[in-house]
Amino acid sequence: MKLLVSYQLPKEGLSEIFKKFEVIYPENKEFFSESELIELAKDVDAIISVFLQKIDNKVIENAKKLKIISNYGVGYNNIDIEFAAKRNIAVTNTPDVVTEPTADMAFGLILSVMRRIDECSRKLRENENFEWGLMKNLGTSLYGKTLGIVGMGNIGKALARRALASGMKIIYHNRKKLPEKEEIQYSAKYVSFDELIKNSDVLSLNCPLTSETKHLINAEVFSEMKNTAFLINTARGAVVNEADLINALKNKEIAGAGLDVFEFEPQISKALFQLDNVVMTPHTATGTHETRFELAQMAAQNILDYFEGKKIRYKVN
Repeated sequence: MKLLVSYQLPKEGLSEIFKKFEVIYPENKEFFSESELIELAKDVDAIISVFLQKIDNKVIENAKKLKIISNYGVGYNNIDIEFAAKRNIAVTNTPDVVTEPTADMAFGLILSVMRRIDECSRKLRENENFEWGLMKNLGTSLYGKTLGIVGMGNIGKALARRALASGMKIIYHNRKKLPEKEEIQYSAKYVSFDELIKNSDVLSLNCPLTSETKHLINAEVFSEMKNTAFLINTARGAVVNEADLINALKNKEIAGAGLDVFEFEPQISKALFQLDNVVMTPHTATGTHETRFELAQMAAQNILDYFEGKKIRYKVN
């Protein structure tokens, strides 16, 4: 059987796949282009794709033998999963591995933007006359502040653990209320979305991008948030209306933002670079050596389980 790996992923994590499949792999380039994917997919049985790379319907239509797409990452909005299902193609993702590193990044962004770590580090490097002083460069303490979590799944819970250790209070909004046992475990209080945005000192987005969550955070929401509040996004860029966010930051409707994702990435609105109260990272929440290896292993295991007739743990369609 043939397997197409669309991106140059860690081969060590794909070792079992290389033993059992004829693998088409981008040896001398970072990834295959869209036109290359369309051509290469025509006689493969499986594809390992990445969340950064769109597997559009042209690729799927041309892959007459395709049975499974294993997406490398928790997000799968790069694939039309309904279209794939109509063609009896399974789509899987790799959620568990991303939990802890994404929570690390979210908490790192909270610390950096609230305590002005990134801003002060940059100014110290760039300006030899940067002013020090007892009442200069003041940040905001985390202790005693309220963290509002949109999407209290595995990542939201992992973030809550970190926030609790720093003395923060936890409120959350979810499609479903957590069982009482879990609310006690995370000292978390379920509130309506309106209550969440009005009462959060830090609002962290940890939800998937769907038709319901696209532009969930917009001008109306910013007008209801505290002007001392911070927005953290490690979910998907389009959950936030980026133009509205820029206006809210410029007009001081909110105090700052920590962003690992952007609405039009890899393009980033130029206005964000001009704002000191924004910390940005290039969609690297899962970007550790350990995580990249484990993601490859899990993407490979989804395919192995499928062809060995085992239950697939992470099927999304």
